[in-house]
Amino acid sequence: MPSNKSVSDAPIFQFTNCRILRSHQLQREDLWVREGKILNPEKLFFDEKGSADIHLDCKDSIIAPGFIDVQINGGFGVDFSLAADDVQSGISVVSQKILSHGVTSFCPTLVTSPPSVYHKVLPQISIRNGGPHGAGILGAHLEGPFISKEKKGAHPEHYLSTFESGAFQDLLATYRHLDCVRIVTLAPEMKRSSEVIQELTRRGICVSLGHSVANLSQAEEAVRHGATFITHLFNAMLPFHHRDPGIVGLLTSDQIPARRRVFYGMISDGIHTNPAALRIAHRAHPKGLVLVTDAIAGMGLAPGKHTLGQQVIEVDGLNTYIAGTKTLSGSVATMDSCVRHFLEATGCTVETALEAASLHPAQLLGIEHQKGTLNYDNDADFLLLDNSLQVRATYIAGERVWSQDTFTI
Repeated sequence: MPSNKSVSDAPIFQFTNCRILRSHQLQREDLWVREGKILNPEKLFFDEKGSADIHLDCKDSIIAPGFIDVQINGGFGVDFSLAADDVQSGISVVSQKILSHGVTSFCPTLVTSPPSVYHKVLPQISIRNGGPHGAGILGAHLEGPFISKEKKGAHPEHYLSTFESGAFQDLLATYRHLDCVRIVTLAPEMKRSSEVIQELTRRGICVSLGHSVANLSQAEEAVRHGATFITHLFNAMLPFHHRDPGIVGLLTSDQIPARRRVFYGMISDGIHTNPAALRIAHRAHPKGLVLVTDAIAGMGLAPGKHTLGQQVIEVDGLNTYIAGTKTLSGSVATMDSCVRHFLEATGCTVETALEAASLHPAQLLGIEHQKGTLNYDNDADFLLLDNSLQVRATYIAGERVWSQDTFTI
């Protein structure tokens, strides 16, 4: 049956012999794509009287939405927190190389830096769609400098800032450019932080709580003012205590506003979080878990010395430390390895592991009607994976942008 060209002249692709992640279940059905979007086959058959132009045998692959990394500091020798003259070229290197790890969209992340770095770097970051050139850019994630000295982690203390004098104006003076910003991590216990959270939220910027000594009531107040995310849960925050669980307590708080969900990032690299802690968090609040890499410039490179903004980082195996210390500083994990480790550590379903890297970050950013699922009319950003969740091929807008050398369809 010929395709109905009265609707579109674009070719229709039918991916067969696959299991699709849809409605939280792997389902044995075909995937239909046209003009970069997921197509509803019933409308094609019954409304358009059409059929596929090109059939692709997926060789029993799992088809899942492309991964979305909302916290990645760099990789492959590129550090997003360095004031380079050509930031875009570095971002392009990372966006191209993470395709092989299933990432189709990401948020370049800057750690605490002097204002001059933000003033130079942020104007060079452009939000753009992905394609053969690399994964899409969803906007920058600014982690600091408005964080706690006590929980600064790998962030340089002498560049930390507060809101005490001018609140949101202090933030504007530090960053100067907010057009490309998607997430800001801050410590909610800081004076006047509520004003800042409200204004950032009003501008459509996601506020994340992290690098903080906040107690639970301070964290709950921040959520009431608009915060929706927790930066790398358990890391760089007060440890759980039964009388005041701190930010961790948000996972089971009964003070979250109606129809509001708090999401939380986790670095599932086998280093930052014990498997038992992963299991505790997942079982407490499974629908809020967002896998992040927190990857640094050393991701994809041999062990040795690398940078994270103003700091020198030593990479030893999967461990990353500020040089001369045992302070953890980001990771060298890839997103696909985080998904596999999460699956193994928690014993969750394959569907759950895949959604933690796709659906949940999309929901966090409010883009689940475009990305993060294989629902009809969504962007055709998806992965072909084998049964062990190794990435076989990566597609953006229905176009293959990476595949294993040994895998052809």
